Amino acid sequence: MKALIIGATGATGKDLINVLLQDPQYTTVVLFVRRSAGISHPKLQEIIADFDNLEEVSPFINGAVWFSCLGTTLKTAGSKEKQRHIDYEIPLQFATIAKQNGIPCAVLLSAYGAAASSRVFYSKIKGELEDTIGELAFPSFIIFKPGLLLRTNTDRAGERRIAGILKFVNNIGLFKKFRPMPTATLAEKMAKAPKVLQEGKHVIELEKIFAF
Repeated sequence: MKALIIGATGATGKDLINVLLQDPQYTTVVLFVRRSAGISHPKLQEIIADFDNLEEVSPFINGAVWFSCLGTTLKTAGSKEKQRHIDYEIPLQFATIAKQNGIPCAVLLSAYGAAASSRVFYSKIKGELEDTIGELAFPSFIIFKPGLLLRTNTDRAGERRIAGILKFVNNIGLFKKFRPMPTATLAEKMAKAPKVLQEGKHVIELEKIFAF
């Protein structure tokens, strides 16, 4: 099974690469990146792409499944317009080409609370992306909506504080379904999904991801 990844250089994307490379059911793993990820493996291919013009690499967008782990923060992006471009416009363009090229399965990393009707900017664009990719009608469309993710060696102070608070309240039996999830765990579940889920739309979130 040939898998494609966008957002491969983020925390979840890196873990997903490792999982797919170790899984014998995935015979080829193709990364679409702005610059080399510096990984060497017999199953791995890298496509250096201009994410503002994905049509240039459209002949390479073919396979059994594509995974989107692409996303950023407002602080990193620098503006809402740039964040929307990265979190919505780029993955939608990739999805459109993937659909045109006949890829049957799409796996999208979204976020808990994502909804096009949300007043929260981040949740709104994530929800809009879910809806617009859904309208493309992939035979199989799988959406993962985790809560707080635990990234290895994260440099986000706020993320570390929230994770610490959630761990404490989880330990005393509160808010269990909101417990933080290691990106490695999420990557394992994402890799498993196309192998076990039937055709149609599937939304997996919070504690359901741990149990999947």
